This record gives sequence, structure tokens and C-alpha cells, in this order.
Amino acid sequence: MCPARTLRPLRIASGAEAASLVLLLANLATVHARPLSALLGPLHGTAYLAVIALTWLLPPPLPPGVRWRALVPGVGGLLVLRRTDGTDSTDSSDSTDSADGASVATKR
Repeated sequence: MCPARTLRPLRIASGAEAASLVLLLANLATVHARPLSALLGPLHGTAYLAVIALTWLLPPPLPPGVRWRALVPGVGGLLVLRRTDGTDSTDSSDSTDSADGASVATKR
């Protein structure tokens, strides 16, 4: 699990990436205002590249495949955050066995 301090810029960039994609698609589906597209397009591209760069700069150890998830356009940052927030590849105490024998993840 990465410290919150190292994930904060990634959270901001992934939020900007996802929000700008939603706004771009909403604009496309409704009025298709060119000035809005001209503003949101570069914002989305910059956020996408920032997510990729910030993900590749995360300190190891990381769960398998985390860095490659950043390459998914639009939601890659959210996928990375989902994978890095709740798991720690070096600590096995995050899961406990339930009564039926299935492994259940617990949040701390």
C-alpha cells in the first residue's frame, strides 16, 4: 500500500482525467460547443499523460499490473488507485477467512 502523500497527485490527475472525459462526451452528445472541446481536449490529454507519469513513478513494491493499468484511457488512473489503495502485495494480514472458507478482504 502506498502512502497517501505519494498518491495525492495521482488522485488529482485521475479525477481530472475522468471528469474531463465525462464532460467531453457530454459536450459531444449535446451541443458540441467547439470552444469547450478546445479547452477540455488538451486538459484531458494532459491529465492522461500525468496519470501515466505519476503511476510509473510510484515506489515499489506494487501489485502486479498496476503500472500497465494507467495506460487505459479515461479510467486508468482510477484503476490504479483502486488497485494500490486496498492491497499490499507484501502483507498477507489484509484478508481473513470467513466461516465458509472464502477469503474476505478487510479494510484498515
